[in-house]
Amino acid sequence: MSGGAVLLIEDHDEIAELLRLYVEQEGFTLIHATSGEDGLECMRRRAPRAVLLDLGLPGMDGVVVCREIRQQSDVPILILTARDSETDTIIGLEVGADDYITKPFSPREVIARLLAVLRRAEERPITAPVRMVSGYSIDAGRREVVTPDGTTIRPTAREFDLLWYLADHAGLVLSRTQILDSVWGYDYFGETRTVDVHIRQIRRKIPDIPIETVWGVGYRIDR
Repeated sequence: MSGGAVLLIEDHDEIAELLRLYVEQEGFTLIHATSGEDGLECMRRRAPRAVLLDLGLPGMDGVVVCREIRQQSDVPILILTARDSETDTIIGLEVGADDYITKPFSPREVIARLLAVLRRAEERPITAPVRMVSGYSIDAGRREVVTPDGTTIRPTAREFDLLWYLADHAGLVLSRTQILDSVWGYDYFGETRTVDVHIRQIRRKIPDIPIETVWGVGYRIDR
């Protein structure tokens, strides 16, 4: 899975050089852009395998950069943010990011999550299985949800992966750590909140989907 370029859009050189050591140890080439404008230009010229994106960029805001990247590519995007507000995190995920890490972070955690999003991107099914949940059609091939009245909803990549995992294990109570390991593809780093954020997003977009919160444990979906 190693090889190819990883684009880092980050205005702090110290963070960039630290991450470069770890990224290149995994066999990737790190491309460093210090602004959103430069990052978008690198996207056009280099076609990286993944993007590490700081939200707090000078000039063009990181959320805007994320939206621009997603409009032209389905490359995995991992947000690096010092913003504590859950609203900022939700906005980043809503415009297409696959995951986020709050600063300060461990470089090893960044690498673990980077490898996880790449692995998940490569493991998306080639076949097109469909799961039915309370009249909703969840289509893995088209990566979309069709409501009982025929409306098509296209969640973000991570939202769909999470919904599919719940639907594929219908009737089972799945803990947040199980979901992180299976959907995000990395061990528990103390960020189970990301599961809750994505569940809220799915419920907001598809309010009648029967995702049940099992307090103190996790989530379950019933057919």
